Order: sequence, then C-alpha cells, then structure tokens
Amino acid sequence: MNRRRRRTALLAVAGLTGGLLLTSPETASAANLIKNPGFETAGGDGMPYCWKKSGWGDNDFTFTTTSDAHSGGKAMKVELTRRVDGDRKALITESAECAPVVSPGRQYDLGLWYKTTTPDAAVTLFRHDTTAGWQYWTDLKTLDMAGDWTWATVRTPEVPAGTDRISWGVSVYGTGSATTDDYTMDQVADPVPPPQCTGTAAQCANGEWDVLPTRNPVRSMHSVVLHNGKVLLIAGSGNDESMFEAGTFTSAVYDPANGSYKIIPTPKDMFCAGHVQLQDGRVLVMSGNKGYPTADGRVGYQGYKDSYVFDPVTETYTRTNDMNDGHWYPSATILGNGDVISFGGLKEDSTGSVAAELFSEAEQRWQPLWKVNQTWSYWGLYPSMILMQDGRLFYSGSHVFGNNIPGTGAAIYDYDANTITQVPGLRKKDERDQSASVLLPPAQDQKVLTLGGGNIDSNPEANRLADIIDLKQPNPAYVAGPPIPQGTVDLGNGPVPQTGDQGKMYVSAVLLPDGKVLETGGALHNRADPVHETSVFDPQTETFDPVAADPEAHGYHSSAFLLPDGRVMATGDNPGNGTWNHDVSVYSPPYLFKGPRPAITSVIDTEWTYGDTQRITVDRPIAKAELIRPAAVTHSSDPNQRFVDLPLSVDGDNVDLNVTSNPDLAPPGWYMLFAVDANGVPSVAKWVHLTGPKALATTDASAHVHDFADDLKGKAAGPGKKRTAHKVGPTVSGCDRHYGSINVCVPTAFPAEVKPTTAARCTWLKRHDYGRLKVNGKDDPLGLDRDRDGVACGKGDARKR
Repeated sequence: MNRRRRRTALLAVAGLTGGLLLTSPETASAANLIKNPGFETAGGDGMPYCWKKSGWGDNDFTFTTTSDAHSGGKAMKVELTRRVDGDRKALITESAECAPVVSPGRQYDLGLWYKTTTPDAAVTLFRHDTTAGWQYWTDLKTLDMAGDWTWATVRTPEVPAGTDRISWGVSVYGTGSATTDDYTMDQVADPVPPPQCTGTAAQCANGEWDVLPTRNPVRSMHSVVLHNGKVLLIAGSGNDESMFEAGTFTSAVYDPANGSYKIIPTPKDMFCAGHVQLQDGRVLVMSGNKGYPTADGRVGYQGYKDSYVFDPVTETYTRTNDMNDGHWYPSATILGNGDVISFGGLKEDSTGSVAAELFSEAEQRWQPLWKVNQTWSYWGLYPSMILMQDGRLFYSGSHVFGNNIPGTGAAIYDYDANTITQVPGLRKKDERDQSASVLLPPAQDQKVLTLGGGNIDSNPEANRLADIIDLKQPNPAYVAGPPIPQGTVDLGNGPVPQTGDQGKMYVSAVLLPDGKVLETGGALHNRADPVHETSVFDPQTETFDPVAADPEAHGYHSSAFLLPDGRVMATGDNPGNGTWNHDVSVYSPPYLFKGPRPAITSVIDTEWTYGDTQRITVDRPIAKAELIRPAAVTHSSDPNQRFVDLPLSVDGDNVDLNVTSNPDLAPPGWYMLFAVDANGVPSVAKWVHLTGPKALATTDASAHVHDFADDLKGKAAGPGKKRTAHKVGPTVSGCDRHYGSINVCVPTAFPAEVKPTTAARCTWLKRHDYGRLKVNGKDDPLGLDRDRDGVACGKGDARKR
C-alpha cells in the first residue's frame, strides 16, 4: 500500500536565488489573468514579483531564475536533487494583490511553456475559500518530459462555491527539474446556451422513475456493473432456506440494451458474500453463507472460506484458493496495486473473524495470514473501508447490524504502519447500521459523505443524519451536513408523511456523472416500514434537492447503481416477513431532460496508464470529463465507488484528458468515461481500462501524493493480542429465530411505539404480513404464544397479555 510518513504541507522555504533586475510590476494582458507571467519583474524576497517558493517534505532543492527563457530574459527553474517525499513548486503568491480572481461555477484555461528532466512534474492548484482560507484544490496535469520548450494547456474543473481566488504552479515531486515560463490564464466562455426542457416540467425538475416490465428473476442482493455494460445480479440462496436446503443457488446477468436476463449457474451460496472488480474486469466473490441459523437460534449464520472469480466474457464462475477464515458479510477494497484487502464477517463457527485477508493481483490467490499485516481487530460486518489517496484506508463508520466498532465509530487504518487511529465527529455512531458512505466527487477532493442508518438491536426510528469529512485536513473530523429530506413512510397501512426526526436505513448512494450523488430507497425500522424518498446531494453546495421518489419499496437487501447510459437502476427488497420484491425501477435524472446529450465520437485508445494524456473527440463542447468506477454494491455498501476528475486540454472537438499519476486515487480496472457539457448533461459512457505502474521516475520518487490526514490526534492503537475470533451473538441479524422459518425475521426489538404486550406485538406482525408463525422449540421470549399451542399470535394469544 506504499504508505509514506509525511510532515507539514506547503512549507514555505527561505529564498535561495538572487535578486532580479526589474523593480516595477508589469500588468497582465487584457485576456491573461496572471500577473508577471514571464517572471520578468523582480519581487522583494528574492523571487519574481507575485511568485513564491512553496513545497513540503524531505528533499534537497533549488529555485533558480534562469536566463534560459522561452521569451524575454527570465524563466523559473525548480530542481530536486534528492527526494524521500514531498515536492517543491514556484507558486503564484496567495494574496489579494497577486492571486487571480475567479467566479464560482466558471472554468479557466491554464497554459505555460516548460522544459523538464523528470516525468514527475504536475500542474497543481490551490483555492481561496472565503470562509476557510487557502487550501489545496487539485492536481490537474502531469507534464510529459520535454527537452525543448513545450506548450501545455489544461482546463480547470468548475470553481467550487465559496472560492474567490486561485493560485497555481508546477510541482516537481521527483528528482530532476522543471523550467517554466510565460504562464497564461483565461476564463472559458459560455460554450452552450442554457438548457431547454425536453420533457414535462416535473421531469426536468425532478427526473422520472419507471418500473421495468420484466421482473428480476432472482432474489439478488448483490449487483455488479460489468465492463461490457451488463449487470451481474447475485442471489445465492436469496435468503430462502428452501433454496439453500435444495442446493439451488442463482445469479443472473441483466442486459440493459434489451432488458433480458440470463440465469447463471452458481456453485455456492453467495448470499451475503463480498465482491470487488479486479483490474482485468473479472469479479472476485469471497465467502458467503455456509449455513443458516438453527431453528432455535442457538447457532447463528456461518461463513465459508470459498472464493470464486466471475468472468464477464464466459459468464462463468471459477474457484480460487480458499480464504484463511470464513467471512459472511466481509468488506472488499481494491488497492492501488490491484491487490484486494478484506476485513470482518462471520467465520464458519458463527464467531467474528479478526483476520485481515489479502488477495494478490500478481499471484491471483489469497495470501497466507503470515504474509498479511494483522491487528487482530474485529471490524464487524460489511465495514465500509475506503481507499485514501495515499494508500491508507478510511473506515467511515458505515456497517451492517448492531453497534459500531469501539471508539468514535470511524478510523484511519495505516496498513504499512499497522496502526488504527480513531477519527472524531460521527454523530450517533451506534445508529449507523446500514447507512451509506461514499467518496464524494471528485475523488481528488478526498471528502466522504455518510448518510442515515439505524440499529437493529434497539430498533429506533432510522435517522436523517448526513455527516461529511474532509480527509485533506491534517486532523480530519466529521462535521454535520444538512439532514436527509423526508418523504413518506408505509407503516403497514399505506404511505404517510414522515414526521419529527424520521429518516431511513438501508439507504443507497449513487455517484452521478454530473458530479452529484443520488440517495434513494430505505426503511424506517429493521426490515420494515419502507421509506419513499429520493434526493440529489450537491457536493459543491452541500445541499440536498428532493426529486421524484421511487414508487417501489427498496429496503433490506436492495441495491441501486449507475448504468453506462446515465440512468440509475434499483432492485430488491426483503421485508421481515420473508417476501421479496422482484420489481425493478430505473431512474432518469433531470439531466436526461435538458436537451441533446454530448457524444464521445471516438476514443483514440481504450488502454490507459497512469500519468497518460488521452485524446477523445466529441460532437460539441464539453465542460468536464471523468472516470466513474462501476458499481459492486450490496447492503448499502460499495467502498470502491469513485468519481475521478479528468482535467481537459481543449482544441475544438479534440479533447486531451489528463489521467492521474496516482493509482491510489483511481485503482486499476475498467471505468466508465463520461463527457459532460456545461449544463451537466452527460454523454453515454465509453469503457476504458486503466492499468500500469505509478507514473514514476527511475529514482526514488513516488506518485504525487499530498500531505493529507497526517496530523491525527485521535486515539491510536497498534496490533492487539493474537486471537482466533471475536464472540458474536447468534441474534446478530436482529431476528428472533424462535418464530417462523429461517428467512422470516421477527425482530428481537420491536419499534418503540409498539407496546410490550402480546396484543400489540401481534397486531404489528399482522399489519406487516407475517402470517402464521410456528414457534421453534419450547422457548417464547417475546411472549407471542400465550396459549402454548406452538403457533405465535394465534387466535388464543391476542386475548392473553
């Protein structure tokens, strides 16, 4: 994971160069927003006017004002002769006098002439937030090596809200030098007229849901968008004990192009497995259900050690070697080198696994435990482990079932150092059961949003909380975001408006190609009371916009995901009564009703490597382009979902895209490439394959990684005492197995408004369509069989307390 310890970012250094000859400021040209773009005017600190020395880390460097200029008599040379980490850069002075004024929502074309002796040089931007001050914004472009003067241009993303000025320059982050001259910065003209609504007013404002005419033939709770545009839907036994006893395990491949489903032979019960897409596009499926709980509830779910790879070409499963432990409900995160790391879940004996597992991309097999760093920590079930830009993992606090991990509920795990550091600020950390966490667009911003959640142990009303953390901060902490909008909730007698603080668990969060996040689906209580509410979160303004609500119930075991055509598909719902919703709904966001869509008319090369410049052609002007990693989602969890911005260099219909040099920002694999116009209207995606090593020099230089989240003040812990497992109760899923069949979930804790009487509990169960419930064994912990006839909530029970 190549974690490197870092110190202070943007360390100003003492001047090392001599004074310049000119003494009076020169004005920028009418179009050029840069003051002193050619370094011809001297400043008072040994640097040219309106330029400063900047950088950080352990390295040896020089700043030289050289006469080897592109034009005029001066240029700026920045050189590193030794580097362990960090960078050096000549940066526009971050002051009201020098930093160019910008307007939120606008874009700017940046240009410069350069020569380099290192491939490790990049155009780096900082922005001035009117509230928070100066902060790192993004890296825009890796400069190709050039022995002669070479012109480079790049277009910024839209300027974020609250930004009034920017500063930028060239970072040198490998041994060698970059000499630059004649900087330019121009505001991009409005490329297209305002959008014209092509649908109804409601469609243009709120989008539209459609329920597909063909139902999903399998009880799928796992959805993976494949690089051929089809969708793998994994059910296994589908939480149906009769299917498990019969050994009937199912998957299906859905083709959005024609609406067809193909049933796929499935070798094991992949119900509640983990899954992730490998860099070649195959799907690694790990563990699953070895056994359901016993009828009396004395033994819980069991996870098996088996692991399989699904090939989208042959549409078949192939077995890999076994994992070291069983892992029912494991995490699965792909790393920057293509390896996969997994935590948590239940073992073959229903205890919690404390073993971290590593699947080697090079060896195509799970590694023995002695090759994998271990803290012997139990991370719970489906812990949301998000890869950070420096290779560390951020545990967001989202998980499945019960309470959160001890401590603050969120943490940063440093694999190389093998340390866990708690991160503060997550509200109601023990009510984040089946919340959703997502790395916000663009991934370069390193912000994570965590939405909603509940707790199946105590079964309170699910919450409306939205918490945001900025991992670019030296000591990041969650801060409160706006509450999730309320919709309607079906308590068993039809939808009614939500009241008070009612929110939802089982929420789905989907990255959209316009840079926003769709949140949809959910329920108010443990496998009950579906919530119909959908909204769009804008990371730039940190606001929710309520849109059309999904007419279908999509709660427990549901999933929602982005299709390559820009629509969102939602499938699955498994209430506590054991039924399944096979209806599939598809959402068309408002951007699909804003007029013609741009089209990517050609992609010169679909095989991309880190640090590349890749050319596409489009049929009309676009404002941005991005890579979106296709979904591999289950139980509100897809920690690998990410939106990676691709800065543009525009020449008419030819657009050069600048690919990040950092695979920890965009792990290797297949991505959907979208081009988006100034009105937020996306193209249909093209598929591109990103692989290869980091963009490195042949020295000790690493990819350009900034100094984020590196002054952590939370409680830190190293490896604990080696142990075999973590004790987990058999009621971990929030179901009392004394009643009904295994796929029925009578809650161990009823909602608070249900009085603790037989009559009230039986009324609630009847209202939620539980039907006849056999009592398993002689115990009746919830008092549902007062007449002891072996049937819960029978005719004689309701009359007894």
